[in-house]
Amino acid sequence: MKPHDNFLSSQFGPPGIKKKRDSLRYRTMWISDVHLGTPGCQAAKLLEFLRTTDADTLYLVGDIIDGWQLRRRWFWDQHHNNIIQTILKKAKKGTRVIFVPGNHDEAVRQFIDLDFAGIQVRDELVHVTADGRRLLVLHGDRFDGVIACAKWLAYVGDGLYTVILKFNQHLNNWRARIGLPYWSLSQYLKLKVKNAVSYITSFETALAAEARRQGLDGVVCGHIHKAEIREVDGITYCNDGDWVESLTALVEDYSGALRLVNWQEIMLEADQRRARLAKEDSCPIPA
Repeated sequence: MKPHDNFLSSQFGPPGIKKKRDSLRYRTMWISDVHLGTPGCQAAKLLEFLRTTDADTLYLVGDIIDGWQLRRRWFWDQHHNNIIQTILKKAKKGTRVIFVPGNHDEAVRQFIDLDFAGIQVRDELVHVTADGRRLLVLHGDRFDGVIACAKWLAYVGDGLYTVILKFNQHLNNWRARIGLPYWSLSQYLKLKVKNAVSYITSFETALAAEARRQGLDGVVCGHIHKAEIREVDGITYCNDGDWVESLTALVEDYSGALRLVNWQEIMLEADQRRARLAKEDSCPIPA
């Protein structure tokens, strides 16, 4: 491959791959903790994100559908349908889609190692980046002591989290009316409450230790709704966040670089790209 080809591949994807001209394309994308089936799911924004981006490989890293909440109370609107249809459409058009179930969609775990409509269901697997790093991909709930040892407590915590989200929604509706930006109560509590901080640190350390035990370079997970990329004792720990509050995803470009992106950032980047393409199209071709 020529150096020029290397540059084009790192910026726009490998030659020969059909893609929308105005979409933002990545080698790999990871999303998790969407919680379809709950009012707290930011489905409209995720739909915008999915329609604006493309990837060779899309990992769905657990808790995509919230079976816990759906058993208590049914909630499913057209945006939720459209997300499923959009993912299926991506798989049909050539995106490799891998679904790694989490604790909220644990019913899907009975179908581990099967493929449905172009979507591969896997418990965990190793992703190799463009620069050769080997990353363990899993949801992460089995490294959560509450899930492993006291599942009833996890159900209680899930109920409390739902109450916090409802309060937060009303609070942010009021903040929007007076011109204030979005503010997350649950994220604030996670960062300020000592036990919550200790829990997150323990989770990250446990995931990094598992990657090291398997002789890998890093780990990608979800579960705790806290987007992060950091080094933990020489292991690259990545958490892709959630689509309830932080609206984040982890992406890999064609050089192998990893970064966290959020919905607002992607929408701005897409608008800038469309404006640039429109300007290029309006420029006359020199004779």
